[in-house]
Amino acid sequence: MKIVQLIPELNEGGVERGVVELSRELVKLGFESVIISNGGKLVAQLEHEGALHVKIDVCSKNILSAPWRIWKLYQTLQKIKPDLLHVRSRVPAWMVFFANKCLHFPVISTVHGFNSVNKYSAIMVKADQIICASSFLVEHIVKHFHADATKIHIIPRGIDFNYFNTEALDTQFIKTFKQKHHLADKHVILHVARITHWKDQATTIRAFLELRSQRNDIKLFFVGGIDPKRVSYYKELQTLVTNSEYAEDIVFLGSQAKMKELYSLADLTISASTKPETFGRANVESLAMGIPLLATPIGATMDYVIEGQTGFFFEPKNHHELAKLMQKSLSDYSFNRELIKAFAKTHFSLDQMVDKNVAIYRAFE
Repeated sequence: MKIVQLIPELNEGGVERGVVELSRELVKLGFESVIISNGGKLVAQLEHEGALHVKIDVCSKNILSAPWRIWKLYQTLQKIKPDLLHVRSRVPAWMVFFANKCLHFPVISTVHGFNSVNKYSAIMVKADQIICASSFLVEHIVKHFHADATKIHIIPRGIDFNYFNTEALDTQFIKTFKQKHHLADKHVILHVARITHWKDQATTIRAFLELRSQRNDIKLFFVGGIDPKRVSYYKELQTLVTNSEYAEDIVFLGSQAKMKELYSLADLTISASTKPETFGRANVESLAMGIPLLATPIGATMDYVIEGQTGFFFEPKNHHELAKLMQKSLSDYSFNRELIKAFAKTHFSLDQMVDKNVAIYRAFE
């Protein structure tokens, strides 16, 4: 069976990594996996793991170039002859809508975001079957887009527990990192997200600075690339840090490959999002490593933050509350890390994601 997934780009992000991981597992199961995107840093890995990547600009919102790009997509699909198309974003979904008018391939969509409620976004619920990563997202598309509930499947994005576990860590990396950042006798707080306003790194910084004024055994690390459209926000964060007394205790690491090693060093992870998370892959990866999560109670975090068991909730933008929860989690409360790992493995494994996707695909055979 030949599956074509369409995604704007293959760069950093939970959605992109999910596409690559699903592709890898499909290849292992004997499927032909094809990814159509505008390219990106994950293409090499994708191809190494046995998939075909076809570069087409399914990313641009430029209406003037759309007819030519749709025609190119039409020609490509006609040549590939897939068994079904799996669209992962609005631009590729619209391009498929027009390119597929004469081809009539089955279409599955995965709704990844809480998109603006308008006709442009409604294309994501026009597919033959619809996948959502969280119950909160299902409620959103049924309420605002009147999606057919009989077509909707909840499939949480899967975490690869063969990778995200506390075994087979790069101990040399860990040793070097601890030495470089002077982490002996330090508690590590980790915030993993793209540098963009709605991920609200600013609240995490303010909370950390408040707690740091009371204790000197904590250090904060941010992991995530800088959105090219949000450079000004990054500069705001830098100013917030450099104007404090504790600039040396707050580190921006940028994008990182050694994520499980970084999680293994952490005592806490933070998700300060001010918009609903549609899943929050990094959040669940941290749980897979047994790290408690402090998060805002909006969106998919409601599916995996269990108060006092896997983490705590705090009100968006309330850095005072977050500082108190940091203190509570580091010194006044004991989390069961094995329980956190078990919870994540039960509900968010890569195996469950693959099995559920494959079941939907097989229905079109």
